[in-house]
Amino acid sequence: MSQQPLVTLQNVGKTFGPVTVIKDVTVSVYAGKVQVLLGENGAGKSTLIKMMAGVYQPDAGRIVVDGKTVTLPTTRAAEELGIATIHQELNLVPTMSIAENVMLGRMPTRHGMVDRSALRNRARAALNLIGLDIDVDTLVGELGIARQQLVEIAKALSINARILILDEPTAALTRHETESLFAVMADLRSRGVGMLFISHHLDEIAEVGDTVTVLRDGEFVAEVPASTPEDELVKLMVGRSIEDQYPRNTGAGTQPAGTQPAGILAVEHLSSTGRFSDITFTVRAGEVLGIAGLVGAGRTELIRAIAGADHYDSGTVTVRGQALPKGNIQAAIKAGIGHVPEDRKGQGLVTGASVNDNLGYATLASTARLGLADFAGQRSRAQAVATKLRIRMHTIDQAVGALSGGNQQKAVFGRWIIAASTVLLLDEPTRGVDVGAKVEIYELMNAITAAGGAIVMVSSELPEILGMSDRILVMRDGKLAGELTTAEATQDAVMTLAARDVDEKN
Repeated sequence: MSQQPLVTLQNVGKTFGPVTVIKDVTVSVYAGKVQVLLGENGAGKSTLIKMMAGVYQPDAGRIVVDGKTVTLPTTRAAEELGIATIHQELNLVPTMSIAENVMLGRMPTRHGMVDRSALRNRARAALNLIGLDIDVDTLVGELGIARQQLVEIAKALSINARILILDEPTAALTRHETESLFAVMADLRSRGVGMLFISHHLDEIAEVGDTVTVLRDGEFVAEVPASTPEDELVKLMVGRSIEDQYPRNTGAGTQPAGTQPAGILAVEHLSSTGRFSDITFTVRAGEVLGIAGLVGAGRTELIRAIAGADHYDSGTVTVRGQALPKGNIQAAIKAGIGHVPEDRKGQGLVTGASVNDNLGYATLASTARLGLADFAGQRSRAQAVATKLRIRMHTIDQAVGALSGGNQQKAVFGRWIIAASTVLLLDEPTRGVDVGAKVEIYELMNAITAAGGAIVMVSSELPEILGMSDRILVMRDGKLAGELTTAEATQDAVMTLAARDVDEKN
């Protein structure tokens, strides 16, 4: 492969008002190589790749493509040079088909009309690159978050990119889907495609990367081989060691029989046709109950039903002995339930609204005085929680959508802290969150359970489920496949239950 970079961001800088986000950073992408970009949320990674993708223009430095200085005023200009981006947050139109999303802005035409046959064929070819076997006429809005991410990947690959930017592409994928993506990346490398890869899964870096550029607070820290040990990468990222990646303070799940606290949340025979069936469990004070399973097992659908976001057909949800009405979010909030959804952009936040507004959505009505919203009190509470959670922002009036993914996730958590929720339903709580912020979220979970609260956590990261749960339920095909104590739980044990038929007896 040529030693000349395909693209270089050379000594680039970027400011937004008085805030310097990127300062004098250089990073290059070479043909047939994977350059990893590593740093905490808020380190400047997203801003850097947006300069390469034509979303932002650098205020200092220059962009060099094939040895020539270029300007990238638009994303179309970047695409014309063969630069494609898979963004951390999905950029799909849910009311359009997979084919229409994959070819959006590049629809094939015939006699002035969209050529539907060519559209489907080109979209099918893009999906084949990542091994996604699904009808291209399916509406994107009917897909789960994992398959939507795969459509986003296919969309980027469909322009035959020679420079591919992958911003957290595996965050919503199962291990099998991730392996399929890595196989696609290996094929692209063999054909000379250069890639800039961002991931908070440190174990992926050595698997797919060649070199790693580490950023901290918008500045270059180091460039090291992808084989660098994970603990050294963590030190470079956060400036400190993280001794315990999963700092679970032992909760109710390991106490001797006969001494267990009373159940806070009880789910009995909950069923919803086509989604989940006959689900029964209890969560005790001080406990983290993990729910594991493969994508499509019904975990998210179950969590949404408990939270009141979706209706269900039969069964009951009870909090401290109080039965909750079906499909009533306000009743669930009033009973102390907080819900952190898997899709923070689409379901957890109003991205165009401020951090202050988003933090207060669950409590603005309940804290009103004489029918008037307590805006001053809400602002004070929001500022206090934002400070406690170390949400990186310019001001509390900044649009929450302008924050990094990890800081957006903290804002969703902060809403339920303000609401004093005692039962938290967490669906992929650390997706797209860096290693330092993950530990902060885990410590927050510890604080909630130490205060007598209870947590139900869905996660596709088995180490997270094993490291932070007191008990683990495993779902398959909408049913409970089994329950494991911490002593019984291993990755093999969880996957055996997740992959076997529910009706098997052994």
